[in-house]
Amino acid sequence: MKINAVIVCCCLILLFGCNATPEKKNLFSAEVTRVVSGQAVEVILTGTSEVVKLRIEGIDAPDWRQSPWGETAKQKLTELVLGKPIKIEAENLVRDYNHSSASSPGMLRDRYNRIQGHLWQEQTLVSQELIKSGCVLVNDRYPHSYSKLLMESQEYARLLGYGIWNPQQAMRYTPSQFRSMNKP
Repeated sequence: MKINAVIVCCCLILLFGCNATPEKKNLFSAEVTRVVSGQAVEVILTGTSEVVKLRIEGIDAPDWRQSPWGETAKQKLTELVLGKPIKIEAENLVRDYNHSSASSPGMLRDRYNRIQGHLWQEQTLVSQELIKSGCVLVNDRYPHSYSKLLMESQEYARLLGYGIWNPQQAMRYTPSQFRSMNKP
């Protein structure tokens, strides 16, 4: 029992002691108007009136049908950002501005026409908070500047048994596994 406590303490010291945030660039100010899911929101970029959908980069939220985890992820994201000023950090800017709209100049869009980026609420990286609380998983398919930080945060949540990592009610399938098994 003491050994587990020492291991957890060492992990916490490592996680929070080495939490240097890289310099943020390509920042766009916005306000969240609606939370769509545990990984997607609608925003109005400062200086525009167009509502734009945004997928938070680096995370994979449980499907809304994965009860109770999908709703929990959405509720946590709502608590963190709804109606609050945020910053969107776009790592992957489109060089050809013909593929972007006036409201999201140069921001990469996915196949669902959502912009992608890291979401900041003041000094908080929203994806890290969602992961640390055990609401979402790290999506490591596309490495980015916060990949290591998010992986460390996931390990923290896993070790402490938060949310989807709770041994009494663990999420059995990743969101992508669940979606492939439950195609409409």
